[in-house]
Amino acid sequence: MKPIESQWRRGFRVLLAIFYLIAGIAHIRSPAGFLAITPNWVPYPEQVVLFTGVAEIVGAIGLMISPKVVPRMRQAAGIGLALYALCVYPANINHALNNIAIGGETASWIYHGPRLLLQPVFIWWALVSGGVIHWPFRR
Repeated sequence: MKPIESQWRRGFRVLLAIFYLIAGIAHIRSPAGFLAITPNWVPYPEQVVLFTGVAEIVGAIGLMISPKVVPRMRQAAGIGLALYALCVYPANINHALNNIAIGGETASWIYHGPRLLLQPVFIWWALVSGGVIHWPFRR
């Protein structure tokens, strides 16, 4: 049963790395939508959006580096991406509560509700993918 669990964990890790790599590239190439949902109290929003894109890309790469090459890199990437997901939560809340249009379109609560509810799942997913926690998988 252990090889199946290993395949699940690997699949989770690769999928999350792909997700964050794409999101990071989007932050850098098309920052306007991310700037629109950034709360007003965030200083230097352009730099913060750029930094978050770089952080997503670095985290994605970190998840894919073998622990044999750089010990604890996956754990650091998992912790970093979990903290990232926590730190961008205010932007998601701002987007939902203020019904901010991106590209001239607003999203309904059919989009915002699940997005807000799934943010803790992304935090868990990063920690599992980085090998920081193991629930519900065995070590």
